[in-house]
Amino acid sequence: MTASNMSGLLLVLSGPSGVGKTSIVHELVRRFDGVFSISATTRAAGPNEVDGVDYHFISQEVFQQWVEEDRFLEYAQVFGRSWYGSPRAPIDAAISAGRLAILDIDVQGAEQVHARCAQMYGVFVLPPSEDELLHRLRQRGREDEATIQRRFAASTCEIARARGGIVFDAFVVNDDINRATDAICALVAARMG
Repeated sequence: MTASNMSGLLLVLSGPSGVGKTSIVHELVRRFDGVFSISATTRAAGPNEVDGVDYHFISQEVFQQWVEEDRFLEYAQVFGRSWYGSPRAPIDAAISAGRLAILDIDVQGAEQVHARCAQMYGVFVLPPSEDELLHRLRQRGREDEATIQRRFAASTCEIARARGGIVFDAFVVNDDINRATDAICALVAARMG
């Protein structure tokens, strides 16, 4: 499907850590020639992170200026330290060009976007079970057990908040990454016409 024969769409993809969102986003970008929103943050770049690729690394002052200029679709302070936000301009440009624009954000961010952009299409990716989610978090091998347990507790709250809200149009269980990706791609294709 090419951009010339479809209407643009803002897809907000959410789900708990470890549910497979990153793999799904990469495939959506590939299949739809989509645009993935690169977040802005006030935190320092990590050793292997590239400005404009992983994040837009900006100062606290610039971030605040962008907030005042209404340049974010959503933003939040994380763990009382760094700020993160989704710049509006690349999303608006992609949609105007008839392309798929993708935000991979949490439920709180999705609620902000929904309040500002009612035509967004929200998809929440669910794990097959809580046990499987905990297993996936451990399999990533990135964090100690205490951190994994905190992420798991936050994830169960996020799932409950998503299910109890009005932001998400579809819930897709990722029991198989290819099947879940195909299901989400089919939903997006139907929505984009």
